Amino acid sequence: MAPPMRTAIVTGGGNGIGRAIALRLAAEGLGVVVADLAGDAAAAVAEQTGAPAWVGDCAGQDGVAALIAAAEERFGRIDVFVANAGIDSGAGLDTPDEVWRRVLDVNLMGHVHAARAMVPRWLADGQGGRFVVTASAAGLLSMVGNAPYSVSKHAAVAFAEWLSLTYRDLGVVVQALCPQGVRTAMLQDLGPVQPLLHQGSLAPEEVADVLWQAMQGEKFLVLPHPEVAGYYAARATSPDSWLTGMNRLAGRLGVPRTADGGAHEARKARP
Repeated sequence: MAPPMRTAIVTGGGNGIGRAIALRLAAEGLGVVVADLAGDAAAAVAEQTGAPAWVGDCAGQDGVAALIAAAEERFGRIDVFVANAGIDSGAGLDTPDEVWRRVLDVNLMGHVHAARAMVPRWLADGQGGRFVVTASAAGLLSMVGNAPYSVSKHAAVAFAEWLSLTYRDLGVVVQALCPQGVRTAMLQDLGPVQPLLHQGSLAPEEVADVLWQAMQGEKFLVLPHPEVAGYYAARATSPDSWLTGMNRLAGRLGVPRTADGGAHEARKARP
């Protein structure tokens, strides 16, 4: 039996996909706590959901604990946790260690800290819960031109898979939302791949609609862009062909491929 869906936390809920998810869940009758570092944005969304905003950093253990405490003070039990907060900093081999750490903290460890807090609560009362990870098609396929984003989103999907295979039979539903191009501020900052992803891009509200429909069931992968399933299958069945094609794509897009961020002209010119 699917766990109840009466209350939810949405991290990164002030803008983009998180905002659309928070508003959709609220429209469906859930009490939604909107969490974001951007206080004004979170407050604006919270005003529409009817629940208080929580302003702070959801990447660390202390921040997650404070967020959950505030949500429980308002609603009591939290049925759904949408770990949506994410960043796309960094690029290639020249990305500094501190940027790598921050990207992994937000895109992966925020999920780990949230699950570490929520799953024991759901198991203890026997009602289960739903944990949604906003990953990315990059978590299934990789992102040309951005190593930290690709690695962290792969890790987010892997962590979600581990949660599901460990707790599925105990009433914890885990779902990984993996959109491709979505018309948000992040899309505008993706550099050489931005025009490619803009083709066929979706509005955040469309992504939220797909997620809500998926939340009526328990399917693990939620793919707002259905074609991603085919790409994922091709990558799994013929990894060398996939990597060759992606390498050529990187060259066509002019993605910087030297340690200092400059383009390697000989590779770039390869057909």
